[in-house]
Parts: sequence; C-alpha cells; structure tokens
Amino acid sequence: MSLWSLKSKQLSMIRFVLLLFVFCGLSLNQANAQGEANSLKDVPPSERVIFGGGVGLGFGSYQDYIMVSPSIGYLLTKKLMTGVNLTYQYNKYKYYTPSVTSNSYGGGPFARFMVFRGIFVHAEYEYLNYDLFETRQDYTSFMLGGGFIQPVGNRAAFYFSVLYNFNYDTPNPNEYYPYSSPWVIRAGISLGQFGIF
Repeated sequence: MSLWSLKSKQLSMIRFVLLLFVFCGLSLNQANAQGEANSLKDVPPSERVIFGGGVGLGFGSYQDYIMVSPSIGYLLTKKLMTGVNLTYQYNKYKYYTPSVTSNSYGGGPFARFMVFRGIFVHAEYEYLNYDLFETRQDYTSFMLGGGFIQPVGNRAAFYFSVLYNFNYDTPNPNEYYPYSSPWVIRAGISLGQFGIF
C-alpha cells in the first residue's frame, strides 16, 4: 500500500505514533539526564500505576458537549507517564430545531511529561465512535498541550489541562463532529502511590 492510498485516519494514526515516539524519546533523554533523582528502579511495578479520570466541557453557538474520561497510567520515571484513556461524550447539536443529540465512546493512548513543579506537557491520540441520525461514524483526534497538577493529600492530585486537536476541521453545514472547537479543556483527579502525577 502506498503512502498516497492511505486514508486520512490512518495517516493521523501514523503521525501520532511518530510524534509520540519523538515525545517519549525526548522525555526519556531529559529524564536520563537527571539521573538517579528521576529513577523508579527501586519502586515495585504495582506502585507505579496511576488511576484517574477527568471531565471535559465545550459550549458553542452550534454545539455543546460533556465528556467523562477514566484513565489508567504507568510511570516510566518520576516525570514520564504513559497510559490509556476511555471516553464517553454526550453531544448536543443546536443547528436544528429541535436540537440533535448523540453519544460518543472510545479512547486511546497518551503520554505526559512533568516539566517543572506541577507543570506538564501532554500528547494524546483519541478514537471516538459517535451516533448521528441513527448511523455511527468515526472521529480521530491528535491532541497536544499541557497543564498543571496540584497535590491533594499524599496519594491524590487535581489536574487541569488545555489541549489542541490538530485533526479538527470546521464542519460544513449539516455536518457534526464530537468537538465544537480545536481546543479541549479538561479537569480531573489522579490517584496512586505517586499521586503528584
């Protein structure tokens, strides 16, 4: 199969995987440069698991959405985490009267690197399947951005992030997408031995 015959979704996935490798490679390089202070070699694998989840909201003149996204992550170092999100999203499209609603579900991999004192960068690929007018459609997103995380106790933390969806296209009239804007705002909680993440 030639590169020219690949569908845009396949190209998006290839682009994401390449960027994720670059992101993780640069992050691991930075983490290794910090030496033992960033190492988790003495920490059992079970204590490197982070559970969490977040909510996302979007409101616009043509569309509103509410998203719930539980996640599980694994710390490769004290500053680098990879994991998987699951996603459910409720959409309300206001272009028509009465408005049209849909339910989306999906998920995908992510990577997060702690840059400095609670400030992190985040890369994520997301696949969503959503219903519209009794048919189901696919939507893929490559999101990159950052945020901050604040500890709440010893094993929990609150986070807030702003991501930019590089796959976002403005819909044409009578077209509907799960997101109303290329900007995705999320807030949530992380739980685990290293709740600071």
